[in-house]
Amino acid sequence: MELSVVMPCLNEAETVETCVRKTVKFFEDSGIDGEVVIADNGSTDGSQQLARDAGARVVPVAEKGYGNALMGGIRAARGTYVAMGDADDSYDFATLEPFVQDLRDGADLVMGNRFKGGIAPGAMPPLHRYLGNPVLSFVGRLFFGSKIGDFHCGLRAFNKESILRLGLQTGGMEFASEMVVKATLAKYDIREQPTTLSPDGRTRAPHLNTWRDGWRHLRFLMLYSPRWLFLIPGLVFMTLGLAAGIALSFGPVTVADVSFDVDTLVGAGAALIIGFQSVIFALLTKVYATHEGFLPPDPRVKKITEWWSLERGLVLGGLLAVAGLVGLVASLMHWRVNNFGELDPRHSLRIVVPAAIALVMSLQATFASLFLSILGIRRRQHPPVSDPADEAAGVVDAAAEQVAAENKAARDRAAADEAAEIDG
Repeated sequence: MELSVVMPCLNEAETVETCVRKTVKFFEDSGIDGEVVIADNGSTDGSQQLARDAGARVVPVAEKGYGNALMGGIRAARGTYVAMGDADDSYDFATLEPFVQDLRDGADLVMGNRFKGGIAPGAMPPLHRYLGNPVLSFVGRLFFGSKIGDFHCGLRAFNKESILRLGLQTGGMEFASEMVVKATLAKYDIREQPTTLSPDGRTRAPHLNTWRDGWRHLRFLMLYSPRWLFLIPGLVFMTLGLAAGIALSFGPVTVADVSFDVDTLVGAGAALIIGFQSVIFALLTKVYATHEGFLPPDPRVKKITEWWSLERGLVLGGLLAVAGLVGLVASLMHWRVNNFGELDPRHSLRIVVPAAIALVMSLQATFASLFLSILGIRRRQHPPVSDPADEAAGVVDAAAEQVAAENKAARDRAAADEAAEIDG
């Protein structure tokens, strides 16, 4: 079978029959060997029987959620290619021919683009059309280098084997983003086709929750991009903190009519520490995600982890600790010069703050090196250790069993010969 069209379904009695009949007619008109799979997520309105009567195969999926329903249908699909679309009659399944042609041409994933094909009046809420979808799609392109213009289009087609290799995990609406992100990271051949979106044929409210599902999409995009979640903000904080800290360590800095002094120095130190910790988080997250298969291997991260051994990390932490201790000694000497009395914070903090920063960063570097080494421990399966005495006993038992079997065979032959003589 060439194509399976999978539709998630939860109480779609008003539209599911129409969607199935349109898709079956598309198969007949285009000469495609195909099937319609309704991934039913627990409908209670008779959607299942309506879909069967229209010519679909219904696959029950117990675990709730848009992504769970789709993955259940995709796994049950019999086609080499799979197309997915909502069962609310908002997508025109008769326009799948260009999608199939791209798949035949070698594409792994073909995305629909509603902004290029046309969105009918009333088909998409203005908040989704002008803010939600454009912003989330932009974030996806920025974070992952994707060229897809409509991350959340519900009409798409793909090579079933290629998509199953991605190991998609999300069970909710963020499944739409996960498929595009993982396919992009896997360097799949991803293409786009213009598609239209019409007002759905239901009288009830859609299952989509604007803010909850929008946040789930954004959260997924952030968690799958340690670079934008940790690395880039961390580098910005470190750069600003280091530049401001160096400048303010030598005295106040005045810009126009604004004067920056030791109070700003404390803030700069905090920014430097936060940035350093964030960069470390980016590295550790990337290593963990790579080991667990959430993200593909990154040659740059591999080079860093190969260079940054536990020993080098401890040396770095030790050097920072020494610098911090030197600063603390210098601050004590400064206090001693002032007879251990009250100090002018404009002078004393310029010694204490850099020393404290160095000590905190020394601990961060040390702990990060230890944790990175723990992540590098690989689980191995060693062959079982055998006891020589047990092995010898096993050999003896096997020999005894063989001798017993040979004796039994000899007795059986003798009995057979004796019986033959009596008969003769």
